[in-house]
Amino acid sequence: MLTVAIAISLALAVQSWAVKPYQIPSPSMEPTLDVGQRVLVNRFSTRAGGDPEIGDVTVFHPPLNANPEEWEAGVELPRCGIQAPERLPDQACPRPGDERADKTFIKRVVAGPGDRLRIVAGVPVVNGDPVEGDWQTIPCGGGGSCDYPRAITIPRDHYFMMGDNRPGSDDSRFWGPVPRDWIIGQAFATYWPPQRVGSL
Repeated sequence: MLTVAIAISLALAVQSWAVKPYQIPSPSMEPTLDVGQRVLVNRFSTRAGGDPEIGDVTVFHPPLNANPEEWEAGVELPRCGIQAPERLPDQACPRPGDERADKTFIKRVVAGPGDRLRIVAGVPVVNGDPVEGDWQTIPCGGGGSCDYPRAITIPRDHYFMMGDNRPGSDDSRFWGPVPRDWIIGQAFATYWPPQRVGSL
């Protein structure tokens, strides 16, 4: 019985501090991750002081203004964390709200602290260069959510997150960059379903 208790304690400690499983709740990361797919998230590097890098698939708490389910009854928060006229209509949201939501999201880091970011046809352009990697994205079809040509500067200790499903992702374009303290960790592998097992 003592051996079982120790094993359970170790498993809980590992999940709490090092690796945690997550299930994908929405199509916002397609085609990289499908609804219902399960990933493993490295929590240790974030807790040990490691910073996310552009291209990392990351689990985090969004700002409260990103999640209407958590708004107090009758209180509607502005989608972007700052009020007009500071944010111009051709800019992505430059700052989040002050409060963290309890819910977790999973997106890709496309810009970090101090980066100058604009979005052209759904493609993040960081410090003058399009963000490219060995991942695929679903192209934006045009419209307001695909083009934010006026650059913003990502605040200190914040990260700008976008889903790989560019026309179907609710992300930092609308509710702002994410403070580092709200980041849980990097998703590094998929383990379910069996035919999608692999690294990210």
